[in-house]
Amino acid sequence: MSINHAILGLLSWKPCTGYDLKKFFEGSTLMHWSGNNNQIYKALVQLSAEGLVTSETLHQEGAPSKKLYHLTKEGQQALRKWVLGDIELPEFKKPFLVQLAWADQLEDQELLNLIQRYEDELEVGLRTVQEQMRRNSDVPARTSREKLLWEMMRDSLITSYHNELDWVSRVRKNLLNLKENPHEPSGD
Repeated sequence: MSINHAILGLLSWKPCTGYDLKKFFEGSTLMHWSGNNNQIYKALVQLSAEGLVTSETLHQEGAPSKKLYHLTKEGQQALRKWVLGDIELPEFKKPFLVQLAWADQLEDQELLNLIQRYEDELEVGLRTVQEQMRRNSDVPARTSREKLLWEMMRDSLITSYHNELDWVSRVRKNLLNLKENPHEPSGD
């Protein structure tokens, strides 16, 4: 997914300024964009040049003018084509697994501490995501189906955290079981 697609989607929901888009990405748990502001504005320029968005300048008294971007019919068609296009599988990049791959060199307590630290970070991450969702409830809900889709997207993220916490618990349990029964064959 490129930022262009996310911008087209947001503009299909409602017209936005570049600042509105930046704020949405910053506050979103579902569409977090780690890029900088320049990427948003470069994307808007590109989308405008391609005829997928238009803009109008809004003059404000006592404040700088701002551009409000709207999705064009061509932009709606491009968004639809992308939504119907190839599915991208999620990227499962878990740096902790690389640490865990080489953790056999640690003492038992060091390994348990490492696992506990990861679990603690997951708990903090889960609470942070839940709080962000509570604060930023402004998501598209023009239809009951759209509302359901956004609720299910949020559920997917929360479920991922819970699944990872369950997995960490199993790792700890299996390590403790192995420690209690050190002479059982490893299954090699």
